[in-house]
Amino acid sequence: MVIKVFLASSSGSTAIKKKQQDVLGFLEALKVDYAPLDIACNEDNRMWMRENVPVEKKPTNGIPLPPQIFNEESYCGDYETFFDAKEDNAVFAFLGLPPPPGSKEAKEAEKAFILENGPVENGTVEIETVESETVENGTDDAEDEENLEAEEVEEENLDDDSLKAPVKQEEAQEEVEDEEAKGEDDQPVSEEEEELRQLEEEEEAPEVTEQEEEDE
Repeated sequence: MVIKVFLASSSGSTAIKKKQQDVLGFLEALKVDYAPLDIACNEDNRMWMRENVPVEKKPTNGIPLPPQIFNEESYCGDYETFFDAKEDNAVFAFLGLPPPPGSKEAKEAEKAFILENGPVENGTVEIETVESETVENGTDDAEDEENLEAEEVEEENLDDDSLKAPVKQEEAQEEVEDEEAKGEDDQPVSEEEEELRQLEEEEEAPEVTEQEEEDE
């Protein structure tokens, strides 16, 4: 970005010459690069300046007087507005340039920013961010541990159930067999079986008697 200062090198007005010197001297003191454009010797410069000064900034006769200041194509102001910016330590803002670090204007701009937006402490923000991440990570780790413990408990329960299942099946099988055995014992004896049993007893009885007589 180039600062353009339109001036008249052969002006007969002492006031205009003094204003031009003040502007150029202050820009040099601030080490701001600028391009002086003479409107007295160059008609193109004169026409360009008159066409690009905003209407509301022109005097009543419509002919703006030097010095007029531009940042490339953007109009900055005349001597009066430049002087006001100088008094307010806002020349760089007036010119549309960033103030150099450590300059008075930079400090004023920083104060204004703080008043408008509040202090910005990178260290505090970073610490809070790290702490919040740590808390979140800690919570996630705790949840993971709880989930692992719950899974282990479920696996143990499954193992116990798998071990108990065969035992319960064996017990159930034994109960079924006992019930079947009892059922066989409790079945009613038919008449034929009763008669056969009586005949067997009668046959055994004489044999016992004969054996007793022989022993006597």
